[in-house]
Amino acid sequence: MLGMIVLVLISWLLLHFTIREPLSVLGYHPAGLRLQQFTIALLLGMLVSSAVHWTESLVTMSSWQVNPGYSWADFGAASWWNFKSVWFEELLFRGALLVLLIHWLGVRWGVVLSSVAFGMYHWFSGGVIGNIPVMIIIFATTFIMGFVWAYAYAKSGSMAIAAGSHLGWNGASSILFSDGPNGEQLLVQVTGLSYMPLAGLPSLIFFIASNTALPLILFFWIKYNIAIQSKPSQ
Repeated sequence: MLGMIVLVLISWLLLHFTIREPLSVLGYHPAGLRLQQFTIALLLGMLVSSAVHWTESLVTMSSWQVNPGYSWADFGAASWWNFKSVWFEELLFRGALLVLLIHWLGVRWGVVLSSVAFGMYHWFSGGVIGNIPVMIIIFATTFIMGFVWAYAYAKSGSMAIAAGSHLGWNGASSILFSDGPNGEQLLVQVTGLSYMPLAGLPSLIFFIASNTALPLILFFWIKYNIAIQSKPSQ
């Protein structure tokens, strides 16, 4: 939590002393519109993530069962962890630095450089440094997602869409389907004699497809349904 507070403070200082903009340039006004965009994006992230995990269970002939030992304390701890990690990444990559990049370099380069940084960041957060094939795959998929999230800010003038879909995707993956560093959560995958784990090329194809589904859906929603804002609302 302290890290987020420090990041917000640094963001305010950067915006104030460089381009003379308030923190509201990150786009939390008008509140009603931003809440609507956040909620729609949150639901999209949750639905797509859930669809990906259920599709994987169909392909691998596995199933899901409710974790009998799951508690509200487990849910609260996992939710808080997801909230902190998502908002840290959003403030870092779709916050003040993205605003400054767009201001100084224009939308195209601002969005691209933010996406490159987001992709490279996941080399370190994912612990894949040195494994070149995995580094390429991780960079490609996170670059695409980061590009769409940065594009969402450039088009709408707000972090709401990126933050909502990011939280929905991560929350459903880790809390509903136990796919993350928090261990077994609400649903636990059950494998039997018919279980066929994904491996090799099929695993690669599924990984790429599942990680590009949400960016594609968000891109077309943003492109055709979100009004262009030349300057974020204040």
